Amino acid sequence: MTVRARLLLAVLFVAWLTSSVHAEDGILPIASKPEELGLSAIQLKRLEAATKQNIDEGLMPGAVMLVARRGKIAWMSVQGRRSPDVDDPMKLDSIFRIYSMTKPLTSITLMQLVEEGRLQVSDPVAKFLPEMGKMKVGTEVVVDGKPTLRLSDPERPMTVQDLLRHTAGLTYGSRGTSLVHQAYANAKIGDRTATVEEMVRRLSNVPLLFSPGQRWEYSVAVDVQGRLIEVLTGKKFGAALSERILQPLGMVDTGFQVPADRLSRVAQPGQKPGGPPMTPRFKVDDGAKYESGGGGLLSTTDDYLRFAVALANGGSWQGKRIIGRKTLEFMTSDHVGARPGRPDGFGFGLGFEVRTKEGEAALPGSVGEYGWSGAAGTHFWIDPKEQLLAIYMVQASEGDTRFLNRQFRTMVQAAIID
Repeated sequence: MTVRARLLLAVLFVAWLTSSVHAEDGILPIASKPEELGLSAIQLKRLEAATKQNIDEGLMPGAVMLVARRGKIAWMSVQGRRSPDVDDPMKLDSIFRIYSMTKPLTSITLMQLVEEGRLQVSDPVAKFLPEMGKMKVGTEVVVDGKPTLRLSDPERPMTVQDLLRHTAGLTYGSRGTSLVHQAYANAKIGDRTATVEEMVRRLSNVPLLFSPGQRWEYSVAVDVQGRLIEVLTGKKFGAALSERILQPLGMVDTGFQVPADRLSRVAQPGQKPGGPPMTPRFKVDDGAKYESGGGGLLSTTDDYLRFAVALANGGSWQGKRIIGRKTLEFMTSDHVGARPGRPDGFGFGLGFEVRTKEGEAALPGSVGEYGWSGAAGTHFWIDPKEQLLAIYMVQASEGDTRFLNRQFRTMVQAAIID
């Protein structure tokens, strides 16, 4: 890129920030420099350099990164291309598959219904979804030399809290090769041609991996939350989500499908040279019926920042409250304790991973920070102690996502200098 082109891009970047972020209806004001908010510009340039190297090595075509602190945007970086197949630079309004970063929005929506008195987190799921009450625990045993599932009643009913914290006895079919995992594949759990209602009906005929409450297992539980929201509101999950969170926060580019006039803004992953085959990613305009509360949304940095700022503000943004402060404190507390399944130093709340110790974990950070990531490498977290939030938007292949968002998180933490 020529010097003239770089200057033009910088001018357009500043203009976009001024009009979209710092406008009277914008999200956050912008600091004049990172040091104003106790962050090192030198360290953030190191992060930019590391990201450029990742792009050059083909880990992803481009990235959008943002760090805010003390109510201001401290730093934002847009690098690379939107897609490996087009000569189009990545932009701040690029649309990303955020996969499991959908989960916090779903759980907030469900907890709104708790606040309205329509349910309690201690309620059995079967109270609202009777078909889920007949599920049995599948224990794999060998009979006549062949692995077989022995079915038994769970030790206790699955609760709404179990769905919210991933202790429901559910799983993802892709997380293992056991007979229970195979049953998920055979039942086509997650099929994009099925509705959420149809998914839950199929799921109710699949065995539980373990009795609810025994351990933590990442799962389709949040998709079940979406169906629970449908039953309680009488609306399709996507409509309820839009009415309760997306519209109030002005998240105009967030949804389960991308309209034709916005397809040119969709970020796409690329095949890493010499690497394994790229992880398949869902088509963003396939008209899928499945509104996955666990991983189906597409969004932009701007939109997700609105949601993150509302959380960082205790549940509201510009007078639009999406959740009560005490409810959010409850959700961002650890709800799993010492149960097997969680990495050292991290627990899990109701929709969010929660840091429980500064040591033991393989990442630097503060006790009480919370957030989550998506399967294509997107990531966000909020650190109440440091008054910091960070958003990382990329589209990468499965084998690289863990490295990418850990690198981003570690290097942002290292930028805190006050």
